[in-house]
Amino acid sequence: MKNPIFTGAATAIVTPMTESGVDYEAYGKLIDWQIEQGIDAIVAAGTTGEGSTLTDAEHREVLRYTVERVNHRVPVIAGTGSNDIAYAIDLTRFACEIGADAMLVVTPYYNKATQKGLIQSFTAIADASTKPLILYNVPSRTGCNLTPESCAVLAEHPNIAAIKEASGNISQIAKLASLVGDKMDIYSGNDDQIVPILSLGGKGVISVLSNLLPKETSQMCHKYLEGDVKTAAAMQLEYIDLIDALFCEVNPIPVKAAMANMGFCENILRLPLTPMEAQNEAKLVALMKKAGIAL
Repeated sequence: MKNPIFTGAATAIVTPMTESGVDYEAYGKLIDWQIEQGIDAIVAAGTTGEGSTLTDAEHREVLRYTVERVNHRVPVIAGTGSNDIAYAIDLTRFACEIGADAMLVVTPYYNKATQKGLIQSFTAIADASTKPLILYNVPSRTGCNLTPESCAVLAEHPNIAAIKEASGNISQIAKLASLVGDKMDIYSGNDDQIVPILSLGGKGVISVLSNLLPKETSQMCHKYLEGDVKTAAAMQLEYIDLIDALFCEVNPIPVKAAMANMGFCENILRLPLTPMEAQNEAKLVALMKKAGIAL
């Protein structure tokens, strides 16, 4: 058994931006608010944090700033994955050096590696790391699926501790849980499947929803883990329409609009991402008002 990196909800946090770069003043305030609200961990420079459009210098500075601002209050998980494995190794080593608690490493997108290639790639990154890795399986974005059988092989590595499962395939996740046992923790990568994945032994969620509702998303997980399944399930259903709205356009377009509406940042994204369509934003804001979080 490996020690859990976190239990509950980790926010895949947005990266506030201005036209000229990262808005660190806004980012620091957002990090502090997340922790004050009771979030269990912070994931920096992931998909939601627009890590793929940050320059290398920006990516490293966002990771460094996150570690320093959080200052050991909760675990910091650094997004260090890439389709260039040599770069992923270099970025992982950097994140280890600056004090990140764990790495989130996505399957190498576009290349569409074989399972053999995925196993060798993750093994190479894990060999280079001094901190635990959370693998990230999101076939809809990457074009390749990390199978349960491959995870069972990777779970034997001492530095591979967990997986963020965003395949959306509950049958696959059940198979995964049956194969890895307590050698690999499972986190939901989809906010609409938090409770279902907890029911299969999951430890929590790496969440987009928790940008808006950190306290509630964490509570949903902890209620379930404490045995209050009825309340956790009710919360999952209460927020299902809001979750759907947060993914009606490609992430992080809607959540960036939501956080701007809440006053945390400007609604600025980098191409190829563009601001949310007006009709979709109106629906999102209406659901935010229903949840009591819109301005």
